[in-house]
Amino acid sequence: MTPLPPTPLPPTPLPPAPEQGTAAVALVATTAEVLAHPELDERLLAPWERRRLAGIRVPARRDDVVAARLLLRLCASRVTGLPPDAVEPAQRCPGCGRDGHGRPYLPDHPGLGVSYSHADGLAAAAVGPGPVGIDVEPLTRRPGPLAVLRRMLPADAVDAACAEPDPGPALLRLWVRREALFKAGRDDVRLTAWTDHRRAAVVALAGIDASAARPADGAPLSYGPAPPSGR
Repeated sequence: MTPLPPTPLPPTPLPPAPEQGTAAVALVATTAEVLAHPELDERLLAPWERRRLAGIRVPARRDDVVAARLLLRLCASRVTGLPPDAVEPAQRCPGCGRDGHGRPYLPDHPGLGVSYSHADGLAAAAVGPGPVGIDVEPLTRRPGPLAVLRRMLPADAVDAACAEPDPGPALLRLWVRREALFKAGRDDVRLTAWTDHRRAAVVALAGIDASAARPADGAPLSYGPAPPSGR
């Protein structure tokens, strides 16, 4: 039986950034929350990121991509102690070896793993030591078809999810977990999934203790002491 989520915390203001040395930070937010955040602005993006954005023709999807990349900078800022405008993420494809696409990383902080995700008005990002992966999906999304899921996910897990009274949410949890592990690049890391009910989102976090995750309650991107609901 899934445990009931804890009572939401009352709104709290955004506290000062923690001092350098914070082990890990993960954030979940709506795209609107990120774009309205006072520390974040699209002008923080690098020229190569802007060139990639130019190819996105759907405004809402473009906003989601911008939000995820900005949220990654905020996570890195919280971990490193640098201001967001001093964080310079890069990307490199492990397949072709070229820069500008593929897995994100921080060139000046090779010991930190980074990951981000975006989907239909949602954004998530994580930064921490070692392999890191995060994935977010709308709570109403339903992955499929089943034939494809059985090729990409453990067949017994898919069958168990399909046996539930409402298999859709169970299949979605399997999917985000798989994506988070894929982004982390390893299957043997800590994995946690939860539901952010305020944002109607399902989130999976790989490689970081879930107590590092900070879904906003109240004020945009505010921090609370409680771990994510629905663990």
